[in-house]
Amino acid sequence: MSVIICPGIHEPALTESFISGWSSVDEKTVDILVFPAEGLLALSSLHIFQFLRDRLGNHLETPIIIISFSAGVVGAITAAWQWQLLGGQIKAFIAIDGWGVPLLGNFPIHRMSHDYFTHWSSGLLGKGDNNFYAEPSVDHLTMWRSPQTVQGWWVDPSVEASSKQVRLTAAEFLHSLVKRYEEK
Repeated sequence: MSVIICPGIHEPALTESFISGWSSVDEKTVDILVFPAEGLLALSSLHIFQFLRDRLGNHLETPIIIISFSAGVVGAITAAWQWQLLGGQIKAFIAIDGWGVPLLGNFPIHRMSHDYFTHWSSGLLGKGDNNFYAEPSVDHLTMWRSPQTVQGWWVDPSVEASSKQVRLTAAEFLHSLVKRYEEK
């Protein structure tokens, strides 16, 4: 299984920090491929899809998890649909602060938000499966730069709001999701 990282429009050092902070939760090595987003290319599903084809070639049977951030969510969700139409297997799609982006697909979708308002309002465009929101709220880039420091709630929208919330960090949430899909 491979984890595909689709950053937003920001300094590449933030993505390196994200990977370091997320992987600090577990020493297990995951095959991580980072889309080299430069500026507006983060929005381009065509470039992300081509990146998948270049890196994974004809290994469509290799299951992938896509983790995308901010503007990268825009290009990544469409690239996920394209990859699946080609015959690729999407184990899960994780959108971090993909506010305003409709998320639909016949694969598991998870949203992570830097505050409750973004969590709630993004849900209007597709709640997805288990989600996470930061509490206390953090600024947008902190979710990407330092997921190991962001405290919040794991929320399952299919269960009553008060009965299924777990307190943890954003990095722990990501680790739990990746582990779940590795086992499936």
